[in-house]
Amino acid sequence: MTSGLRARRGLCAAAFACAVALAASACDRAGFGKHYEYDEDITLAVDGSARVRVSASIPALVNLRGMDLDARPTAAVDKAKVRALFASPAARVTRVSRWRRYGRQFVQVRMDVDDITKLGGTPAFSWAAYQFARKDGLIVYRQALGAPAGKDAGAAGWKGDELVSIRVHLPSRIRFHNAGAGNLRRGNILVWEQRLAERQAGKPLEAEARIEETSILYSTLVLFGASALFALAVFGAFIGWIATRGRRRRGR
Repeated sequence: MTSGLRARRGLCAAAFACAVALAASACDRAGFGKHYEYDEDITLAVDGSARVRVSASIPALVNLRGMDLDARPTAAVDKAKVRALFASPAARVTRVSRWRRYGRQFVQVRMDVDDITKLGGTPAFSWAAYQFARKDGLIVYRQALGAPAGKDAGAAGWKGDELVSIRVHLPSRIRFHNAGAGNLRRGNILVWEQRLAERQAGKPLEAEARIEETSILYSTLVLFGASALFALAVFGAFIGWIATRGRRRRGR
């Protein structure tokens, strides 16, 4: 192998390593690749309804929410029991799934919620307060997490760097938020993070966002409809001009 070929291969390897590092850094900044011990994901609508998805380890649900679940790593996950713990008149559970990570059992619970402000009145979300109101032509959304249950979850295997998060998908243009500079993610997503240890200590986690009252989807459909009508009007005018021109030619 010539020295020139070795040099080219070395440069290619270095470039590949650099690309991988940059991609990993970008994913981390975007929130991908992060693992949360408790992640509350809310897709909010302009009428106050929402789709809520909670992804959490069983020990976190026991410790933070005081749920009566078996937190042992070898215990089988009773999905029917998890469903019952989250189900309420305010939240219809649509799906429960499970997986294992870091030697712990995790579950994901998906729910449909007609009124996000009523979610805090259910046992599964009683540590939180949800506010949804209209003020000065904007929708104001606030969410605050209070003290955790503090129930003993046994030897969960936590190392101290675990994260808790609130993730909100907002339906319209954001005018204000307190999630921190540069937090807004693609797709109108805001994320508020907190160390698990801080959450266990009861440190407040407060989220606020103010958005326009008209959803992005509605605005897009209105724009699309207006564009379609304009195109039809132009096309109709063009056809009318051709027909008029034809009649004039036949009248000569």
